[in-house]
Amino acid sequence: MPIDKFITLESPCVPLPIENVDTDQIIPARFLKATTRDGFGDNLFCDWRYDKNGDPKADFVLNDPTYSGQILVAGKNFGSGSSREHAAWAIGGYGFKAVVSSFFADIFKNNALNNGILPVQISDAFLEQIFEAVEADPKTIIKIDLENQTISLPAKNISESFDINPYKKKCMINGYDDIDYLFSIKNEIEAWEAKNSN
Repeated sequence: MPIDKFITLESPCVPLPIENVDTDQIIPARFLKATTRDGFGDNLFCDWRYDKNGDPKADFVLNDPTYSGQILVAGKNFGSGSSREHAAWAIGGYGFKAVVSSFFADIFKNNALNNGILPVQISDAFLEQIFEAVEADPKTIIKIDLENQTISLPAKNISESFDINPYKKKCMINGYDDIDYLFSIKNEIEAWEAKNSN
């Protein structure tokens, strides 16, 4: 599956101010039998999103038309639990390009990056400022600048820096997966092999 280039993103967000969201809540285990990524977005947060009859729960944020956008803003410790890559598939399949939280489980963070979803880890204080801004105005725009590694609320003129692995940053900016990256440096690899073949 091709990975979209990620340089900057300006979008409203979907707020999920719940801490310790684990991968089984993101995509319940019963959906893991599928071998392709198709349809995972339909089952993102399935048990929170639908009742036992499959009808949308009006009080869950993904069913609230007040909120929309390509950024999910979640509470602290997002993506804990099992290592299932399907959690990243579900988030990407729904249409999110980035997830913002004050802490991510390492395995989820890596799975997200490998699937072209940017996990932006910020301070607890800045996360609270985002939730407050979105509560006051659900159409609040968040700007994520990957090149400069900043996230901002332009309307409030506040921003914060975030960290990212330099290799993963390069891959996301160029839309590379690991294989694409190797192809991008093919000439350097061949030159090194020629130089060191004797």
